[in-house]
Amino acid sequence: MRLWSLAPDYLDRQGLTACWREALLAQAVLAGRTRGYRNHSQLVRFRATPDPLATVGAYLDGVADEATARSYHFDRGRILEPPRDDRPPVPRVPVTEGQVATERDHLLAKLRVRSPARVTALADAGTIRVHPLFTVVPGPREDWERA
Repeated sequence: MRLWSLAPDYLDRQGLTACWREALLAQAVLAGRTRGYRNHSQLVRFRATPDPLATVGAYLDGVADEATARSYHFDRGRILEPPRDDRPPVPRVPVTEGQVATERDHLLAKLRVRSPARVTALADAGTIRVHPLFTVVPGPREDWERA
C-alpha cells in the first residue's frame, strides 16, 4: 500500500488509480471492514489523527479532485466520511521533508520506467508540493517508511 504524501498531480495514470484503490483499502481497514492490512505501516499517520476516517476521507477527496481535473471518474460516493461544509475541516497532517524527498525519489524511479514524459515536472521542481491534506515539517524520513 502506498499512500503518497506528494501532490496527486505528480502521479501518472497508473499511480493515481492505484493511489485511489489503496486509499479505499486504507479506509476499509480504518473502518474495521477488513481483516487484512490492519497493521500496515502507512496507516500510522492516519490513526494518529483525532478522526482517522475523516482524515482518510479528506485524502481520498484530494485524489478524486485530481482525477476530476483529468476527466477521470472516481466514485466519491465510496468515501465514507467526505469533507463537508457543515463540519470543521480535517486538520492537516505533518509529513517530514525527509519523507517527501524519499517519496520523490521513489516516484521518479517509477515514472522513468512507466511514464517518462511525467519525469520532468517532478525532477525539475524546486519545492515539491504535497497532497493538500499534508503540511511539510523539518525532519528525516518517517519511521513508518520502509527502506
